[in-house]
Amino acid sequence: MQVRKDNLSTGHYYHIFSRSIAKYVVCNNSEEYSRFIELLKMYRYANFNYKYSRFIELDENYQKSIIQSLIKENNLLVEIVAFCLMPTHIHLLLKQVADNGISKYISNVLNSYSRYFNNKHKRTGPLWSGRFKNVLIKDDDQLLHLTRYIHLNPTSAGLTHKVSEWPYSSYLEYIDDKAIKANICSFENLFDFDAKGYKKFVLDHKDYQKEISKIKKIIVDDYIG
Repeated sequence: MQVRKDNLSTGHYYHIFSRSIAKYVVCNNSEEYSRFIELLKMYRYANFNYKYSRFIELDENYQKSIIQSLIKENNLLVEIVAFCLMPTHIHLLLKQVADNGISKYISNVLNSYSRYFNNKHKRTGPLWSGRFKNVLIKDDDQLLHLTRYIHLNPTSAGLTHKVSEWPYSSYLEYIDDKAIKANICSFENLFDFDAKGYKKFVLDHKDYQKEISKIKKIIVDDYIG
């Protein structure tokens, strides 16, 4: 299926999906996953005008002052509702809060990670398979179920048995306020549940492959083929 050609609408939520070229493994270890998460965090801000490789070379105190300034200004391209990083692809649930925000954000993140990865592994060429794919989220129920689908991706793929053991998603942000987590998601006012309730919502459906497959067909298969 072709990628949507219409502009993404500001104020709306989208499921964003990007796969590596030829299913190449682009996240091999905790260092690479952590780098990706930092890119997700920093490039949300419209005023973050640094190449990340240059940014981390700055004095630590100067880095902190930049981050504090970005947080204070709160000039965002997108809000992240949920995310999951996988070895060959990424899932993001985003709200566009600035015109063309998602396209700018995804371009910055993927291009920055590609430069980092290619330099580290001494390779050249594209890392991602074409443009990112997107699906408009039409209602609150779809929004909630999509977070579950995203968070269950690692267990559905057999990468881990327990959802909470995959540290490269936003799941821990949802279920444990005290856990070490990325703290980059905005979902507090979207859903009517507490951490315990959300954990039950996800785990009660972990083994329902038929239901997960149905969600995947509706939300994902339409645009990844």
